[in-house]
Amino acid sequence: MAASTAAFPRAPWRCRSSATSTSSARLPTARSTASSTATAAKGETLDMSRQLIRMSNNAIMRMVASALPGDMADTARDCAKKVAELVGAFNLEDYVALCRGWDLQGLDRKTRDVRDRFDALLESMIRTKEKERRGEADETNTKTKDLLDILMDAAADPAAEVKLTRDNIKAFVLDIFTAGSDTTATTVEWMLAELLNHPDCLQKLRAELDAVVGRSRVVGEPDVAQMPYLQAVLKETLRLRPPAVFAQREAIEPIHVRGYTIPVKTSVFFNIFSIGREPAYWEEPLEFRPERFMPGGAGEAVDPKGQHMQLMPFGSGRRACPGMGLAMQAVPAFLAALVQCFDWEVPNPPLDMEEEAGLVTARKQPLVLLPTQRLHPLPLP
Repeated sequence: MAASTAAFPRAPWRCRSSATSTSSARLPTARSTASSTATAAKGETLDMSRQLIRMSNNAIMRMVASALPGDMADTARDCAKKVAELVGAFNLEDYVALCRGWDLQGLDRKTRDVRDRFDALLESMIRTKEKERRGEADETNTKTKDLLDILMDAAADPAAEVKLTRDNIKAFVLDIFTAGSDTTATTVEWMLAELLNHPDCLQKLRAELDAVVGRSRVVGEPDVAQMPYLQAVLKETLRLRPPAVFAQREAIEPIHVRGYTIPVKTSVFFNIFSIGREPAYWEEPLEFRPERFMPGGAGEAVDPKGQHMQLMPFGSGRRACPGMGLAMQAVPAFLAALVQCFDWEVPNPPLDMEEEAGLVTARKQPLVLLPTQRLHPLPLP
């Protein structure tokens, strides 16, 4: 499979308008999540960690291909899980040079198997979409533009600045499947946990929700731009609990830094987690304080999209996370709906905030909460 399309600057899928055009594909998932939570909000605890993973997976499936058949969705989830396991697996060959090339742990074989399964799945998805676009699909065309539509429009546009190949499309969808679900769920989970640990912040967010949205409808993605405190909560969570711990780059020429020479083709890892907690950049860096990103706060001008090196949860430059625009729009909307529709109680306080080591900054313990319905989650805007 070809290199990811993440390197293309000013590509259509990076634009906020593209994230907005797929928002309708995420509404059924948000509705389902809120409704299932409401069903559980009858004196029973709910494992929100599991609930949010399910929400994230379903949202990504619908966003990529809104009419994805059930068997394809199951295969995609399984493949994405296998990829995450392989990427995070301990590889003896990385540490013992004599073992290289022997595939003693079978990781190369497993990687090829997953690659072939994913490639077959993506080819089937693209062919199904091609038939749909020609009006030959069995399913009724819902006229909802999903990511495959956007990518295939770009590939078919002779005037497009970015010339996409079929392999480029597959690589981008693979990126979304493998990197999007865990990070999205983890970020929403940490946001909710931090708010429960800081009731004053939770009340400020509720007050903003009541002022901007009211109680006659449920908050939606279009409301996010009018809610600065919600955006500040997201930024503070990304600073303190970034979903990805590291970003990686490769030196394309020798670089001299503080007396050290970094040779060409050297892989360099940036510790995003530590940068967000650096006292030289942040006052009281271990404290959860969304106010630092509000007007008048020290971080008011700091943007998490890669232009400020003290906060880069999505990386920076041409190879920054291609789903950045989507995350900045969908994640706060999901969190806001949970806060607006439910009161949350920690059944066994205090809430454990310990992190688990891994590729994603996940909670070590599941987020088990007792929800009480505050606002009926239907209808959504």
